[in-house]
Amino acid sequence: MKVLIAEDDKLTRGGLAELLADEGYDVVEAENGEEAIDKFSEAQPDFVCLDVMMPKMSGYEVCRHIRQFDEHVPIIFISAKSQEIDKVVGLELGADDFIVKPFGVKEVMARIRAVTRRCLDRDPNQDKAFVMSDLEIRPSELRAVRGEETIDLSLRDLQILRLLFDRQGEPVSREVIFEKCWGLKHLRNSRTLDQHVSQLRKRIEIDAKTPAIIKTVHGVGYRFEV
Repeated sequence: MKVLIAEDDKLTRGGLAELLADEGYDVVEAENGEEAIDKFSEAQPDFVCLDVMMPKMSGYEVCRHIRQFDEHVPIIFISAKSQEIDKVVGLELGADDFIVKPFGVKEVMARIRAVTRRCLDRDPNQDKAFVMSDLEIRPSELRAVRGEETIDLSLRDLQILRLLFDRQGEPVSREVIFEKCWGLKHLRNSRTLDQHVSQLRKRIEIDAKTPAIIKTVHGVGYRFEV
């Protein structure tokens, strides 16, 4: 899923881009309003994160321009402008949400995941639910369910689980997982993959030390067995 981040502050833009890239999003960046419009036309992102106060063209103007051509793409304002009128203006222009800076990582990811779920729910090609051991994976909800327990998943979590499910019984190499779930533009780093799998196991396995869903194949990678 592709997201456009339009933000003139380099540190904020970089931090948000890194956060979303780690979650599995394909990130496109713009540092001013005019560039945001150009990147939107070129990249056709699935949703947009906009700062309000940007050089050359404000986020409000960018939002208005986008809405002239696309009424449905989700738009989230992320801004230091915290007055109620600022939020009202943004929402009346067609934004889906308004996040005030400074923001916490958990808050911004919860808001972005909510928008992502709406995108996935509208996608007719979105994968249907599938079962791994006693866990039901629901891609359109970015969640897994075990009994009454609900577990939030990132896009990258879903990509890994889907890959292992599709190749159940087969060992899937680290190289293949990186290529399919991180993409060719990312440097292949076994430690990055192993750390991600370790954190994922802690959330989806009943006992992460003796996993039933994501099993290690020593010297190769990982495997899911029915």
